[in-house]
Amino acid sequence: FLMIRRPPRSTQSRSSAASDVYKRQDRGLREEYARNVSFFNPDLVFFAGDQSYDHTEHTAAWLLFGLQFRELFRERPCVTIPDDHDVGHGNLWGESGKISASPAGDDGGYFYHHEYVKMVERCQTSHLPDAYDPTPVLQGIGVYYTSLNIGGIDFAIIEDRKFKSGPAGKVPQQGPRPDHIRNPEYDPKSIDLPGLELLGDRQLKFLKEWGKKQDGVVLRAVLSQTGFCGAAHRHGTFENYLHADLDCNGWPQTGRKEALRAIQAAGAVHLAGDQHIPTLVQHGINEFRDGPFAFVAPASVNTIYKRWWHPLDEKPGKNIDPKNPLPFTGDYLDGLGNKITMYAYANIEGPEKLRDGFGIVRFNKKEKSVTFESWDRFTNVTKKGAHQMPGWPRTIRQSGSGQNIVWKIDALK
Repeated sequence: FLMIRRPPRSTQSRSSAASDVYKRQDRGLREEYARNVSFFNPDLVFFAGDQSYDHTEHTAAWLLFGLQFRELFRERPCVTIPDDHDVGHGNLWGESGKISASPAGDDGGYFYHHEYVKMVERCQTSHLPDAYDPTPVLQGIGVYYTSLNIGGIDFAIIEDRKFKSGPAGKVPQQGPRPDHIRNPEYDPKSIDLPGLELLGDRQLKFLKEWGKKQDGVVLRAVLSQTGFCGAAHRHGTFENYLHADLDCNGWPQTGRKEALRAIQAAGAVHLAGDQHIPTLVQHGINEFRDGPFAFVAPASVNTIYKRWWHPLDEKPGKNIDPKNPLPFTGDYLDGLGNKITMYAYANIEGPEKLRDGFGIVRFNKKEKSVTFESWDRFTNVTKKGAHQMPGWPRTIRQSGSGQNIVWKIDALK
């Protein structure tokens, strides 16, 4: 029996975003997610990667994922895209499909057999619309970057790790591993080298053409695996402070700016996962607050590798909103020298608050607004008085048109 959901006709279209699924330690059936997300009745469900954390046993993990979340995508469209753990990596710099020399993958490419990688991508992306340009990358590995219009909300689905350069052998190692920099004296410009890629020319061309489409498009969003800045200072343990993380898409910085310019020109917002903690930032390209807004959803299970947005000097950023309940908001330079404005984040607060959860993004076509919500996994949203994570919700509003779209965030009340 196949049920096709009627395309949304209301002034609001909603998408829920869930990120990493740490299933080796938590293999339950996710009843609380089915209850909570179903209560909001979204028109689209988005899983940003790491649907499998079983590395070399993807098919079994993928079937378990389907069992766990079946009620969410049983009768509505669902976008799933694979990330590093889905293809057996701790981190992934795909470097156009080359062969990596180690499971760490930091030299770029894929360590496991190309047929395994292709199988993973068939499982997770074969339900998506046809790729914009289906030409395979090296080893015959396919691509899936494409777009999907749901009720006037046009989503660009990109592969922000497939073409990205690996750091090992390209930039001097300044920490315990090639992608982790622990050197307070390092110069961020010294690692933004010529020839390094992020999205690659093919995807940039796609984003620029997608951003010019007008027919049937009211609002736009880009869906990807991870965020385009370093929005976490501490990794794994609170004491492990990184001056820069090259796994995030804040590096390479030139590639980040190219991607953000394309997203900004399209007037789109950016939705992603991977970073474990939820954040809402506005990117700066040349100046603070001249780039797109980006929401990274919380991990659905966050029990292994934790992260914190917690500056070493424990100072707030510049131009803060005094009504914001969170201490570390405002304008910052991330560890890669990128300009970002932090509006909301949710750090782990002891074992009782691991910040597992999900995001709800509400697109209001009539008002040209987008509202970002971040919900804790174990909050029963069906009960009166249920609260979101501190700092949410936040709403942004659009003005202008064409290539001159501007987004502004509502003031906190």
